[in-house]
Amino acid sequence: MARGGRRSRRGQARRDGTRSPRTDQSVDGANVGRGNTRVWSTARRGEDRGPLVRDVSAGGVVYRRLDDEAPVEIALVGRLRPKRWALPKGTPEVGETLEGTAVREVGEETGLLVHIEQPLDQIQYWFIWGGVRHFKTVHFYLMQMTGGDTANHDGEYDVVEWFPIGEALRRLSYPNEARVVDKAQQVLGS
Repeated sequence: MARGGRRSRRGQARRDGTRSPRTDQSVDGANVGRGNTRVWSTARRGEDRGPLVRDVSAGGVVYRRLDDEAPVEIALVGRLRPKRWALPKGTPEVGETLEGTAVREVGEETGLLVHIEQPLDQIQYWFIWGGVRHFKTVHFYLMQMTGGDTANHDGEYDVVEWFPIGEALRRLSYPNEARVVDKAQQVLGS
């Protein structure tokens, strides 16, 4: 119990089925990352939580190997304030396939030309935007860089950098994206 005989917020969270503010889990159990992206709901189980929108995105784990002796490197997109590292991804345009979306979005956000090698994994999470609940599924593909230059990335992110896989895993801001990179590491055998 907290001072004055009141129960702590964390204790309340355990009793009403929500999570501690220090976790990366939303009320509904979807992994939503770190920082200010957590989703909290005042609705109890079974109560109406308002409108729900289902979103779909696609992106990629882009890799390169400079030579046979060099480690595999992964391209990450980053924002400097607040500092966040992520995998490139985005929303399909009308009539676009998920694979087409992944190639286009990765190209725009990184400045790179890529080739899809295989589907890799998908992640799902909840968020609230403009008072509307969203349930998002992001499809990721393993992609090899075939050309381009990270200096030509669009303005959505501040920087695009290459990291050895182990370093990329440490830098990623979202645990669910780190899981996708870990799967890529297993596929690449590095």
